[in-house]
Amino acid sequence: MTNKLYYGDNLGVLRDSIADESVDLVYLDPPFNSNASYNVLFNAPGGAQSQAQIEAFDDTWHWNDSAERAFDDVLSGGHSDAAIMLKAMRSALGENDMMAYLAMMAVRLIELHRVLKPTGSLYLHCDPTASHYLKILLDSVFYPNNFRNELVWKRSAAHSDTKQGRRQYGRLHDVILFYSKSSEWTWNPIYTQYDDSYIKSHYSKVEASTGRRFRLDNLTAARPGGDTLYEWKGVRPYRGRYWAYSKQKMEEFETNGRLVYTKTGMPEYKRYLDEMPGVPLQDMWSDIDPINSQAQERLQYPTQKPAALLERVLSASSSEGDVILDPFCGCGTTVHAAQKLNRQWIGIDITHLAVALIERRLKEAFPGIAYDVHGVPKDAEAARDLAECDKHEFQKWIVATIGGQPYKGGKKGMDRGIDGYLHFRDADNKPQLGIVSVKGGGTSSGHVRDLKGTMEREEARLGVFLTLNPPTREMEKEAASAGLYDSGAGKVPRLQILTAAEVIDGKRPQVPFGHTESLRKASRETEDRQRRLL
Repeated sequence: MTNKLYYGDNLGVLRDSIADESVDLVYLDPPFNSNASYNVLFNAPGGAQSQAQIEAFDDTWHWNDSAERAFDDVLSGGHSDAAIMLKAMRSALGENDMMAYLAMMAVRLIELHRVLKPTGSLYLHCDPTASHYLKILLDSVFYPNNFRNELVWKRSAAHSDTKQGRRQYGRLHDVILFYSKSSEWTWNPIYTQYDDSYIKSHYSKVEASTGRRFRLDNLTAARPGGDTLYEWKGVRPYRGRYWAYSKQKMEEFETNGRLVYTKTGMPEYKRYLDEMPGVPLQDMWSDIDPINSQAQERLQYPTQKPAALLERVLSASSSEGDVILDPFCGCGTTVHAAQKLNRQWIGIDITHLAVALIERRLKEAFPGIAYDVHGVPKDAEAARDLAECDKHEFQKWIVATIGGQPYKGGKKGMDRGIDGYLHFRDADNKPQLGIVSVKGGGTSSGHVRDLKGTMEREEARLGVFLTLNPPTREMEKEAASAGLYDSGAGKVPRLQILTAAEVIDGKRPQVPFGHTESLRKASRETEDRQRRLL
């Protein structure tokens, strides 16, 4: 199986492209916060954010035709328990944003249950706003006996919602609901380190010759199997007790220097701290920090989760070669963790910006990585189909593909002749601006002339004209008349024309130093980092 990245509505992708019982692990972090919009903050030179704030999706759900269709899909589908539960929720909650969210989630959870293998698991990441409703839905789809854990991830030490005047406790945690599809599921135990107080109290002894910490354990037992009522160096277990090990095993301990004798001659077993696996992982996770503003892996994506969190989930509930699915993959942390841990993966997202960010992240972290992208144009004809179907989506796709930022996040409205931006720096490390103009239909030299005017008005150093159709000779002359831009490190044309076919083939604007700064760069993964669980 080739790793796959899909652009589109995950419900359609699940139904059309993901086979029954083909996935080993599902992790999803569906957005819900009725009072907020999530924004993607792209990297802009000089720290400017006014033009760099890209709204990738509205984190709001409303009762509309889509919600009604999702509700009907569940009621008319084959999952009667989910239908009964969703109908009861609608009766209790009415037709509001929360109910719209639950209807949208219910129809998707049914599909996720379908694609999971019998030994598969699902982890649903959410906040306490909707976790209780989602658990009821999950119980109806996966059944209560397959509920495994409610995991609590402590994502911060303090929160501003406890500022002066707020009459509530601070919100510090997210909830992750863990379900298996059946009574037999993949499980790899995870251990965490002992805390200092436990080490000092339980492993207080230090071996002088090696510096290794150890504790002494009793070698007797109530009544183990085998012949364990023997004399060891003149000593027998206390009355009613037996040796916990065979005489052969005791001789092995003695040879290896693992026995320590009390004043009475009673042997005790030397158990080293560095040989212990640690504390079995519990359902409260406070040892993985959220991504702060200084984190190396930060990609400016507001809902980005730390890679260590996903690595823990994947390590516990999947094995190398297993298939991991994230239907709300956002900036791609799940697929990044899957690639790092030698899993196969499927990622789905509904925004071109997210898909472009994930592609760049994967290529920078794993040079030479192989994967398929579905739902985005792969040739000129597909680009033409997208432009004819939705010029707005064509515009967002092609701007994101060259590493640019769609103007105002690609929202429809007056654009003042600007469809996107490119950010870069000159030889003096000063931030500079490039203007992007996109035409998905007929073009003329007048359009190029308009871009020149916009460049002058915005004091942009570069202009990029992206077109579906090949440029005419007059358009090329008009672009050439804009002259050259000297960044101090070489000259490049001030106004450049690229066709959709060229962009698909990998051609990019000529920008000083050969890069833009519209998207944050991901760190390259090394072999050592790929094999180490953070």
